[in-house]
Amino acid sequence: MNRENVKYLKLLKQNYASSQSVIREIINLSAITNLPKGTEFFLSDIHGEYEAFLHIMNNCSGVIKEKVDLIFADTLSEFDRQELCTLIYYPREKMTMLAEIGKIDAGWYSMTLNYLIMLARLLSQKYTRSKVRKALPEDYAYIIDELLHAQKNEDTNKVSYHRHILQTIIDLEDADEFIIALSALIKRLAVDHLHLVGDVFDRGGQADRIMDLLMKYHSMDIEWGNHDILWMGAVCGNDACICNVIRNNLKYGNVEILENGYGISLRPLIIFGMNKYGISDGIQAALAAIKVILFKVEGQLIKRHPEYEMDSRLLLEHINLDRGSVTIDGVETAFKTTLFPTLDMNDPYKLTDEEEEILLKLRRSFVSGQRLNKHIKFLYDKGSMYNVYNRNLIYHGCVPVDEKGTFDMLSIEGKYYHGKALFDICDKKARAAYTDNPSMDDVDFMWFLWGGEKSPLCGRMVKTFERDYVEDKSFWKEPSNPYYSRYYDESFCSQILHEFGLYDVHSHIINGHTPVHAVDGENPVRANGRLFVIDGGFCRAMNKTTGIAGYTLIFNSHGLRLKAHTPFTSVEDALINNTDIRSESEVIEKDTYRMFVKDTDIGKQILEDIADLKMLLENYRTL
Repeated sequence: MNRENVKYLKLLKQNYASSQSVIREIINLSAITNLPKGTEFFLSDIHGEYEAFLHIMNNCSGVIKEKVDLIFADTLSEFDRQELCTLIYYPREKMTMLAEIGKIDAGWYSMTLNYLIMLARLLSQKYTRSKVRKALPEDYAYIIDELLHAQKNEDTNKVSYHRHILQTIIDLEDADEFIIALSALIKRLAVDHLHLVGDVFDRGGQADRIMDLLMKYHSMDIEWGNHDILWMGAVCGNDACICNVIRNNLKYGNVEILENGYGISLRPLIIFGMNKYGISDGIQAALAAIKVILFKVEGQLIKRHPEYEMDSRLLLEHINLDRGSVTIDGVETAFKTTLFPTLDMNDPYKLTDEEEEILLKLRRSFVSGQRLNKHIKFLYDKGSMYNVYNRNLIYHGCVPVDEKGTFDMLSIEGKYYHGKALFDICDKKARAAYTDNPSMDDVDFMWFLWGGEKSPLCGRMVKTFERDYVEDKSFWKEPSNPYYSRYYDESFCSQILHEFGLYDVHSHIINGHTPVHAVDGENPVRANGRLFVIDGGFCRAMNKTTGIAGYTLIFNSHGLRLKAHTPFTSVEDALINNTDIRSESEVIEKDTYRMFVKDTDIGKQILEDIADLKMLLENYRTL
C-alpha cells in the first residue's frame, strides 16, 4: 500500500473508530444505491410569472394529481380528488375558505388526514427513512414518521395507537397546522431536485417573489439565462445592463419590481424625461430617456471592445435627424420619431451631464440594493453557465457555431475559445465581475453575455434599436446563430455532448431560451430525442404565440416525460373552482431498466466511498 493510501485510511479512521462502524456504513450506503433514483424537474424561462410558477411548484407539474388519481380513483369522485389536490397546493387558503362555508368538522379532519398520510406514504417509498426524516417538518417529525411507517397488517393495538394520534391532533385543534405540514411534505417528496434552465427575470413583474421562493427550495440548480445575466451585470455596475433592465421593465409595465421590489427610484429619470422630452406620461417619458442613454452607453462599450465584433450595432452615428431616418447596413429607412434632444451628432455616444448624474444614481441603487444583492448572490451561488448532471447537459442558450456547424471562436483577453472552453471562460469572467474590485473588462463582458451575437446565452443579433425606432419591420428580424438550424440533427447534438464529455447514448441536451410554437405544430423534441427545448412560453406575453404556457421535463427512475402546461388563471380561481394547470404528458424515453441511485452522479460517488470503506475494513482486519 502506497503512502497516500495509508494517509487516506488514517483520515477515514477518524470517522470510523471500529470495523463494525465501517460495516454499518457500507450496509447503509449500499442500501441507498439500490433505491430508485429521485425525480428531477427541468423548468425554464419563468420570466417573472410568480403565480403560475408558484402553482407549478405546488402541483409539482401535475404529479400530485397523478398520485391522487392513482390512489383514490376508485374511492373518491373527480370533484373530491381535485378538492384534495387544491388543499395540498394551498392548504391554509383552502381551509380558510372551506371553514367559511361550514364544510370543516371533525369527520372532515379525520378523513383528510388519512388521505394525506396515504399520499405521503406512497411518495416516501423511493427514499431512505433517514432522508424522509430530514424532510419532515420539525414540529411534527416524530408523529409523521410514526404514521408514515404504519403497516396494513398491524395488530389492533397498533391501529388504535395511530388512530389515537390523529384524534388527539384534532381534539387539540392542531389539525390545520398538521395538514399544512403534511401538504408541504408531499410536495417536497414529489420532486427530489429542480433544474431551472434560465431566465427568472423580465417580462412578468414578480421575479423578486420567485427568487424568494427559490431561496427556500430544498434542492436546485440554475443555468443562467441572458435575462438573469442582465440583472447580474446591473448589480455588478454595468451601465448598459442597468439601462437594459430599466428599459425592459418600463416596456412591459413592471415598474413595481424596480421601485417596490428592489427600492430603485425612477423619479429622477421620470422628471428628466418629462422635462427634456416633453412627454406628459411619466412612464413613457422615462422610457424615451432611458433608450437614448442605453444606446449611448452600449456604443461606448462596443467601441472599447472590437473583439466583440458588434460594430454593426453602432447606429447613433448613422442617424439623419433632418431627414428623420437612419442608415442600416447601407440602407436608409424612416424613423418612428425624431425626438433625440440629448443627441450630439458630433459625438453621438457622449452622455450629457444630466444623463451622467441620473445614471450614477441608478448605478448606486443597483450596486448597493440589499434585497437585490441577496437575490443576485443566490444566482451566483446556485447558478452557472451550464451543468452536467446525471448524464444530461443543461444550458439556456446555445453552443455558438459557424455556418458549417463548427464551434465558433471568440477572442477573450487575447486568446480564442470555443465549445466547452468558451462556456468555462464565460463562467469565470461572470464570477470575476461580482467581486469587490472587478476589472472593467469583466464588468463589460456581462453586457456581451446578455446581447452578444456570439454569446452562449444570446446567440442572435439583438435589434433593440430597430424595434424601438424603425418603422419598417423588415429591419426587426434578428438573425440567429446557425446552432438553431442545426440542433435538429442528431450527429450535431452528439458532437456537442461529446465536447462536454458525455458519450452515453442516453445523454441529452436540455435547452431553454427559444419559445416552442406548439400552436403551429413545432415539436420541443429535437435530434431524435437527443435535445429538448423546454421554453414553452411560461410568461403570459408568450401564451398566444406558443399556444401553451410552458413545459416541465420530468426525469424519474422510469425515464423521461415532457409535460405541456395550459395557462394559469389565478390562485383565487383555483381555490374557488379547484381549477388547475392542465398538464398533457408525453413519454419521451422509457428506460429498459429502472434507474437506481447507483446509476446517478451521487450514486457513483457513493460507490467510490464504499470502495474506500472496504479498503479501510480490510485494513482493520489485517492489523
